[in-house]
Amino acid sequence: MEKKHTAEPVDPFSPDTENNIYGEAQGTGMRHKGRIFGYFWIALILGILLWVTDLLILFFDWRSFAALSLICVIYTVVMALAFVNSRAIYRKELSSYAREFHELEDMLLEELDLPYAILDEGGHFLWMNPAFEQTIHKDRSYSRPVSTVISPLTRDVFPADDKLVKVPVDLIGNHYSAQLRRIAADHLTGSEVMFGDQVSGHIFSLCLVDNTAVQLAVQEVDDQSLAAGLFYIDNYDEVIDTIDEVKKALLVALIDRKVNQYISSIDGICSKIEKDKYLVILRKKSLHELQESHFDILEDVKKVNIGNEMAVTLSLGFGLDGLAYTQNYEFARNAVDLALGRGGDQAVVKSPDNVIYYGGKTRQIEKNTRVKARVKAQALKEIIRVRDAVFIMGHKLGDPDSFGAAVGIYRIAKTMGKSAHIVINERTISIVQILRLFENNPEYGSDFIITSQQAVEMVTDNACVVVVDVNIPARTECPELLTRCKSIVVLDHHRTGKDVIEGATLSYVEAYASSACEMVAEIVQYTGENIRLRPEEADAMYGGIVVDTDGFVNKAGVRTFEAAAFLRRSGADVVRVRKLFREEAVEYKARADAVSQAEIYRDVFAFSVCQGEGLRSPTVVGAQAANQLLNIDGVKASFVMTRYNGQIFISARSIDEVNVQLIMEHMGGGGHINMAGCQMSDATPDEAIAKVKEVIEQLIEEGEIDV
Repeated sequence: MEKKHTAEPVDPFSPDTENNIYGEAQGTGMRHKGRIFGYFWIALILGILLWVTDLLILFFDWRSFAALSLICVIYTVVMALAFVNSRAIYRKELSSYAREFHELEDMLLEELDLPYAILDEGGHFLWMNPAFEQTIHKDRSYSRPVSTVISPLTRDVFPADDKLVKVPVDLIGNHYSAQLRRIAADHLTGSEVMFGDQVSGHIFSLCLVDNTAVQLAVQEVDDQSLAAGLFYIDNYDEVIDTIDEVKKALLVALIDRKVNQYISSIDGICSKIEKDKYLVILRKKSLHELQESHFDILEDVKKVNIGNEMAVTLSLGFGLDGLAYTQNYEFARNAVDLALGRGGDQAVVKSPDNVIYYGGKTRQIEKNTRVKARVKAQALKEIIRVRDAVFIMGHKLGDPDSFGAAVGIYRIAKTMGKSAHIVINERTISIVQILRLFENNPEYGSDFIITSQQAVEMVTDNACVVVVDVNIPARTECPELLTRCKSIVVLDHHRTGKDVIEGATLSYVEAYASSACEMVAEIVQYTGENIRLRPEEADAMYGGIVVDTDGFVNKAGVRTFEAAAFLRRSGADVVRVRKLFREEAVEYKARADAVSQAEIYRDVFAFSVCQGEGLRSPTVVGAQAANQLLNIDGVKASFVMTRYNGQIFISARSIDEVNVQLIMEHMGGGGHINMAGCQMSDATPDEAIAKVKEVIEQLIEEGEIDV
């Protein structure tokens, strides 16, 4: 029960009154030191001054002294009587005032529209006003911890000192700012809001300030902020070339109509800036609507068909939450570059602190034109020409593709008379056989292959670094080189992600390419320095293509075979390369065991575990097993888990129906649409399989994967 407080009479002449005339009675902590008591002292002092004045007048006129003395006597008698007779009246009035003030204070606190409550040290409710009861839909008898009704208000967020703590909370669709303040419990002793006369320790006042209107206003302003977008037609030239001349204008008109209707439906503005590019301006709220629909324009535009042999695909890039419109446009431009670098047919939304990908379900279309390769080759040539030294590196735990591409760049630099070095820290099993081609060869000095530490010591201000087969800084052999070299060149065939090498002087990322060796083989042909590859160099590059295409089975296009033909003419020996990649019997058996023990999930996904004990390169065997699982009828994607160096390496493969890169990206990895992977720490193979299945179910539910 609530305890009604009755204030004790206050003696205005007692010593306690000088300290606090009624502060303790009302529990507010307001102190009026000596105010009432001081009024009586003023009367006394004035009386003393009057008598002193009377005595001074005696020296001038005795009659005036007599008259003033009479007045002083009357004043003294009246004040004495008032002092004696009014004492009880003052005491009663002050006590009544304190009681009425306290009752008024409690009434105001009860009727306050602002939700207010008192909590004990454990966060339990001691008291709440009616407004608070209505807010949390509990009555004041509710004494459980506040966190049971307002979950963010755990004991951890309570203030440890007298400072005010504000915590944003949501209650039944409304937004509040919960304001907590610590108060010494004895300050509220005897108050009607407390249960009992005494509370030890500290208590906490809790006030809920309704910010719903402010939040809605802020949200509305944020929703109305502008976002910029860029739409690129990925394969404009290729599609146009497949139809009759009279239909070209019609096809373009149909694509324009699709794009304009799509943007107009969400109250946006679309303007065609080039034959295959559109600039889009829309509200942030409208962009969220497009994100919820997963940018269905990507699928709609593929339905435009008037006899064209290939479907039209778009790459979309959006920028938002920039400090200025120009920054949003820059975000959009970077986003569409990411979409193109990942193979097109997808949308990328970029903000200052995040990048989100949508689409990317179809295979990349190989471009038959080599104009881009020729341009990049000339640009690379000019960069190397003005540099003293060239440092070449691939990804950590290098494979035949990264090493073969590095060898091709090495030959370009040496032909141009530059000092060149390949950075390799760990000679993995997969490249040991290839490295033997260059050992004890007088054509390659001791500085042909160097470590990261040696590279950092040798690098100069006028050196450049060429990164092959990787575009993520942290995965390169020596990330420090990227900060020490002013000129950076990136050559890669993997789809780009959120973390990319920034500030590259030249970036050539083609997701449709089968391998980095294929790209470098084309560059070698177009550098124009009469470069002649040595047989061992051609073998290394040819081997890189063979491994990444699984013997010209995966992602092998016209340009792949043309690059292979060039390497064959340069001296690559198919038999010699095949011997380089022969495996031991234990590896063959491990791969066969992984295939034989495969689990088929949802009739289309194959899962297996590769036992890596005793294998020279367990991750390679796991990848090979994943490739072989695709030969099973009905399997659309395969996943093989391999334990190596305390981690679980996941090799994901597909043919054409499932984008395994999307699955691996959700697990922190990446790769290609049909060849991807990731690594997991502190997990078992069974836990890794369960996690992959969880991601697959999520993507199926979101419509990203069709089974």
